[in-house]
Amino acid sequence: MAALVRDDMIPAYFRRTDEVFEPLDLSRSEWNVDHLHGVAVSGLLACGAEEAIGRLGRAEFVPSRFHVDLFRPSRMSPTRLRTEVVRSSTRLTLIDVSLIQGQQQTARASCLFLRPSQSPPGAIWGLEDRPVPPSRDLAKELMGGPPCMASSEPWSNRFEDHQNEGRHQMWHQLVPIVLDEPGTTFQATAGIADTANMVCNWGSGGVPYINSDLSLMLARRPGSMEVGLRALDHVQRDGVSVATAEVFDREGPLGTVSVTAVANPMDTLDFGGKAKGN
Repeated sequence: MAALVRDDMIPAYFRRTDEVFEPLDLSRSEWNVDHLHGVAVSGLLACGAEEAIGRLGRAEFVPSRFHVDLFRPSRMSPTRLRTEVVRSSTRLTLIDVSLIQGQQQTARASCLFLRPSQSPPGAIWGLEDRPVPPSRDLAKELMGGPPCMASSEPWSNRFEDHQNEGRHQMWHQLVPIVLDEPGTTFQATAGIADTANMVCNWGSGGVPYINSDLSLMLARRPGSMEVGLRALDHVQRDGVSVATAEVFDREGPLGTVSVTAVANPMDTLDFGGKAKGN
């Protein structure tokens, strides 16, 4: 999970120096102070994918599927990206990105970009119950600190209010991935997609799961640097959880993000003083 935003933090996750990305304090994990959180890792991998598609002259392609494997801890250390164009055609481009620290690969992503065209005629079933973001006035009042949340309690940025078994939502003011560089809504959304673990696996006992991957699927790019997630489904058994959240902005639904996670009961994130793992 992403660290909470403090007033003294630089509002970005990395600083670029030559071919290396230096982690800033905002990228530090809640799980371990020497580790990067998944938001920073996922966002940086998305940055590498978009830079690669830009070099191909295909910036208009839509990043429709972005899958990340988080198979080793990424540390608060200088980080490099390695990209490979797996396939590029008139309709799609597939790019792989690896996150390298020292000589070790710690995470990887596969990003599928599709060329937009026109939607065909005809009606297709879709969800009717769609999430509603907090009002602009409320969001403006609450932003500048932690993300604002809703559950069985109304929107607020007090984490302790939302440690319950209700259906969780989070509304994020997106943060640029790299300092002093124009971030994109896709990069920032790819980053906060990692918080689907918290949105979907947070209950009355805290957040007892840690996710090992994420799969973000988008039908369009976000319209602004405000994006929300709402729990859509959650299934767990024998310490394994699979969960899906909706992704939405003020224009409506964007797509979904899914995470698989393993139980981490000895290091549960407890925001309400009720979890047994701390």
